Amino acid sequence: MTPAATIRLGATVAATAYTVVLLILGLYPTQLRFVFAYVPALIGYLVIVFDKWAWRWPGIHHFIGRPWVGGTWRAVLTPSPESRIPEGGNRGPITTYLTIEQTYWSLHATLRTAESASHSSNATVNAPENSGTAEIRFLYENTPRVEHQPRSPRHEGAARISVTGRVPTAATGRYFTGRFTAGDMDLTLIDRGTDYGTFAQAQSADPNHHPTV
Repeated sequence: MTPAATIRLGATVAATAYTVVLLILGLYPTQLRFVFAYVPALIGYLVIVFDKWAWRWPGIHHFIGRPWVGGTWRAVLTPSPESRIPEGGNRGPITTYLTIEQTYWSLHATLRTAESASHSSNATVNAPENSGTAEIRFLYENTPRVEHQPRSPRHEGAARISVTGRVPTAATGRYFTGRFTAGDMDLTLIDRGTDYGTFAQAQSADPNHHPTV
C-alpha cells in the first residue's frame, strides 16, 4: 500500500470509528451541545477530500505550490542518436500517451505506445518553494506486447519531466532505459481524463490525430 493510500485509509477508519463511538454513547450531532465532539471526525474526512480533490480547487490551489499535472498527455519521444535501438526498432519521433493519476500525496504514471505500456514506481513531484517550476520524476517498468518481445524485451527506465506554472499544459523532459537508450520528451496535455485504458483510446481523444479513412 502506498503512503498516500495509507493516509486515506487511516483517516477514514479513524474518523468512522470515532463517529460510531460517539453515536453509541448517545452523543448525537443533532444536539447542539454535542456538535463540537464531531470536529475530529470531520477533520479526518476533510483530509481525504483535500488529498483527492480540494487541493486543486482554484481558491485553494492558489496557495498550494504543487502543480496539477493529472490527465492524459501526448508525449513525443525523440531518441538520441547514440541510443542502442535494435534492428527494426522505431528511431522516432515516437508518439506516445502519458496518463498521470494524481492526488496531493500520490502520483502514478502510465505511458502507452502502440507496442507496449510502462507503469511507474516511486513517482514524485518536486516543487521548490517560491519557484514557478517543478520536476516530475519516476522509475518505470515497460512491458511490450508479446508479439514484440523477441525484438523489444521487458526493461526498466526512468523519466524526468519539467513543468512550469500551477496548471501546466505543456512540458519537456528526458527518459533513460536499461537498454541503453535515452531521449527527449515533448508533452502536450490532451485532457484531464485518466480512464483511457489503451493506446488506441488515448489516440482517439487526441485532437491532433487524424485517422486514415
